[in-house]
Amino acid sequence: MFKALLAIGFGSFVGGVLRYLLSKVVHEAWESSFPMGTFVVNVLGCFAIGVFFALFERGSIVNAHLRLFLTVGLCGGFTTFSTFANESFLLLRGGSFLAAVLYVALSLVLGLVALYVGYNVVKAL
Repeated sequence: MFKALLAIGFGSFVGGVLRYLLSKVVHEAWESSFPMGTFVVNVLGCFAIGVFFALFERGSIVNAHLRLFLTVGLCGGFTTFSTFANESFLLLRGGSFLAAVLYVALSLVLGLVALYVGYNVVKAL
């Protein structure tokens, strides 16, 4: 268990640092009110987790700790959006279309509602 936690923790560190650096570079190169840095990170994270899961299924990456490092750690630290997209994909691939639509819609709507409520709770204090 300790090795798994170390793999996840180190991957999260690397992913978080990469997210910060890439977002900063993209934001400075793309001067706009559109959050291009976050957008690029989210899309790249989704691509990366898709590559990793395809390699897992092919059997190219079998080490459990490396899997945790790459997905939960690196991709999770880089962007949790990649995990969200992967889980949505797995629901669709498994034939659970309604569950996938509900997961996506509720995650986005309730996420925005929770952000709004949390923001306003603090503003009211």
